[in-house]
Amino acid sequence: MQTNKIALYFLIVLCHCQLSCARKNADSISQTDRAISTLSAVYSYYPVSGSDLLREMYPFDETYTATYLDNSEQASHPNPYSYLWPFSGSLSAVSALYEASKDAQYLEILQTKVLPGLEEYWDTTRIPAGYASYIRTAPTSDRFYDDNIWIGIDFTDLYLLTGEKNYLQKARSIWQFVESGSDDALGGGIYWCEQKKRGKNACSNAPAAVYALKLFEATNDSSFFYKGKKLYEWTEQHLKDTVDNLYYDNLKLNGKVDMKKYSYNSGQMIQAGALLYKITRHENYLLEAQQTALSCYHHFFRDFKPLEGGTSFRLVKKENVWFIAILFRGFCELYRVDNYKEYLDAFQKNMDYAWIHAREENGLFNSDWSGDSKDASKWLLTQTAMVEMYARLSIENE
Repeated sequence: MQTNKIALYFLIVLCHCQLSCARKNADSISQTDRAISTLSAVYSYYPVSGSDLLREMYPFDETYTATYLDNSEQASHPNPYSYLWPFSGSLSAVSALYEASKDAQYLEILQTKVLPGLEEYWDTTRIPAGYASYIRTAPTSDRFYDDNIWIGIDFTDLYLLTGEKNYLQKARSIWQFVESGSDDALGGGIYWCEQKKRGKNACSNAPAAVYALKLFEATNDSSFFYKGKKLYEWTEQHLKDTVDNLYYDNLKLNGKVDMKKYSYNSGQMIQAGALLYKITRHENYLLEAQQTALSCYHHFFRDFKPLEGGTSFRLVKKENVWFIAILFRGFCELYRVDNYKEYLDAFQKNMDYAWIHAREENGLFNSDWSGDSKDASKWLLTQTAMVEMYARLSIENE
């Protein structure tokens, strides 16, 4: 097994070197090859020697602390390994690349590199079992429902792609943990963090709706359909801005709404609406998804004129790149039911431009796709999100 890991490692590094040389001939590189090249860069710069785990930042900075945890004590401790959320991006990336390429080597990378690393976060000391935000051999860390949801979606997708029952079994196990995060407070819905039950977030409820609806597709168990529908309705009722059809971030237990708007929250409601329409053929779900998609296109994109000349286009505003990847999932799901390609075409232009202007010589990406600014350190999740988006572009363009 270790020999296979080493062989795969050198194979993807070789691909990275070959494709990096083709940078100047960007138009000749397929979206799948761009995804392969970027994944190769990830496994060139983020691995931890002697481990299946990854660093969170490149270059590695032993003083780096995460800013996205709702636990100042935990976040203040420098860690040699990535937290769960960034690491889980490698699961999404490799899964999407397998779907795009149909190349069994990516299933092998999944089995020999990604899943063994992911298992280091699987916490069975608390019931129900679920993924912790940091590796289980470290001091006990918080468990986030949304982290688990994203992983559960990936395992469900893998089952739908491969028919491998182990993936479905894992997806069901994760769902048990996710469902344990719901109660009747605020009329239902799922909390964000198991240890910090102060409110209910769009980022735990909208993707949970997607997750449940995908589990319905995988199992034909109608209980998952009704759970997904209920979560969709809860999010729409409590977090939707009825003026622009975008979604607020969270609802506190005291009834106060955090009115920040992030692209991934609305993107997941687009995807959930499209899935509900696919299942039921009820036009209201399609209309709601289309309305939110149009608002996302206006709100999260801007008119952009390339400095080197050429045709103006709508460029994604600088944001967490993984958020943008989740928005793209929504656009892809919507396209599959309404065949309206404007949003996918916009992403195509963005990803083409980012390949030239946001990508550095080592194959890693900056978060500013315009090329106006560069990141001193490159976040793991930014890179795996780029892999996923290039792979999904390839899938939708088949």
